[in-house]
Amino acid sequence: MTTLADPEPGGRPGDVERATALCAELSGRGVHGIVLAYVDTAGIGRVKTVPTARLASAAAWGVGMSPVFDTFLANDSIVSTDVLGSPDGDLRLYPDLDRLVVLSAQPGWAWAPVDRITQEGERHPACSRTFLRRVVADAARDHGITFKAAIEVEWALGQGSAPGDEFVPATSGPAYGAIRQVELSDYIVELLAAFAAQGVDVDQIHPEYAAGQFEISVGALDPVAAADRSVLVRQTILAVSRRHGLRAAFTPAVTAKGVGNGGHVHLSAWHHGVNLHTGGEHRYGMTAAAESFAAGLLAHLPALTAVTAPSPASYLRLKPSQWAGVFTVWGHETREAAVRVITGTAGLSGRAANLEVKPVDLAANPYLALGCLITAGLDGLESSSPLPEEVTGDPARFTAEEAVARGVCRLPVSLEEAVGKFSKDERLRGALGPVLADAVIAVRLGEIAAVAGLDDELVAAAYRWKY
Repeated sequence: MTTLADPEPGGRPGDVERATALCAELSGRGVHGIVLAYVDTAGIGRVKTVPTARLASAAAWGVGMSPVFDTFLANDSIVSTDVLGSPDGDLRLYPDLDRLVVLSAQPGWAWAPVDRITQEGERHPACSRTFLRRVVADAARDHGITFKAAIEVEWALGQGSAPGDEFVPATSGPAYGAIRQVELSDYIVELLAAFAAQGVDVDQIHPEYAAGQFEISVGALDPVAAADRSVLVRQTILAVSRRHGLRAAFTPAVTAKGVGNGGHVHLSAWHHGVNLHTGGEHRYGMTAAAESFAAGLLAHLPALTAVTAPSPASYLRLKPSQWAGVFTVWGHETREAAVRVITGTAGLSGRAANLEVKPVDLAANPYLALGCLITAGLDGLESSSPLPEEVTGDPARFTAEEAVARGVCRLPVSLEEAVGKFSKDERLRGALGPVLADAVIAVRLGEIAAVAGLDDELVAAAYRWKY
């Protein structure tokens, strides 16, 4: 469950009383501090913390934080827009009490995501969580459509004793290999125990392809809760890794070569409780609305990459033939397709059928990513956009002429190209609003400038431990 109402000075109805009761409960469980968490425009998790005794005050009046963080870069330098990036002003961070959880791997701490409002009590136009809540609420009001979402989390596990910021894999086993699971058995068990204690339902956790890489898949929730869960999952992995003398890297590219870390998004649209991706008369059981939703995603993907792959390091990962989905194609269970249609096992399609969007990594702010993906899909749905021909196999095999004939386009090969596409996408910019859209552009251009002149290895190193 996610609180859908905007925060308000003095607290939303019942919040102060609830926070007071929670304070007593948390104190009785040995919780001394609350982590108030959000994600900035650059995709960096930022926090403020308060003593448990201040939870009711935070629920009533928020906690102060400068709006300058909306234009922070991953290296903590600051860029600016016409309204953001100055030292002036203040915001109030309001915890969502419905999402508050005691942190199993950080004894003495609880965690809650926040929404940000102005001191005057208005929505902060650059709050990405508020943006996603608004997109979800508008879709329900205007179309009767709700969504379920989940974000896969991949990370490379390094030895904590490695010198400096070097990456030395924490396990030597092969991809998807039993050796990795055996070597890090105690670590994985502690992760599973922590997630269970925190109410995170884990579908699977396993060794992945790249050196020292693992992946966790979690249950789907409403989009705001799914984004919250993605942030919480990473907080938990960081904490458990540290307790085991390990270091977790969620960056899109730990090194310049090889397969990077993805953050694939699973998304399904539902109309009055019925999954639109199954039981229909179109391809693979999709309804007409589901096909048009997928078509909208494909049409906006070049611009979306500025949001879903927002780091210079993202473009070290977005390479053909590495299951990163770098062409504007869709396919049924095709892992090279940017949009993969998943029908689910027979008997479970009503619950499991969904779309997987591949060109997404964990440098992305999950609230921005989900909000923009939903916006793109709804654009296709509203215009009844036709879904093009399915592509099977690896799209990289096509000649230039074949690709043009099939309408297959390569996604941007650099962050600069992605920003150019985003700047021209009126639907995405309009949904974000001018303040947040301009912040996205300014931060991306700042990241480009920050690594100007660096070779690929230095770019990978610059972002290795940032996310």
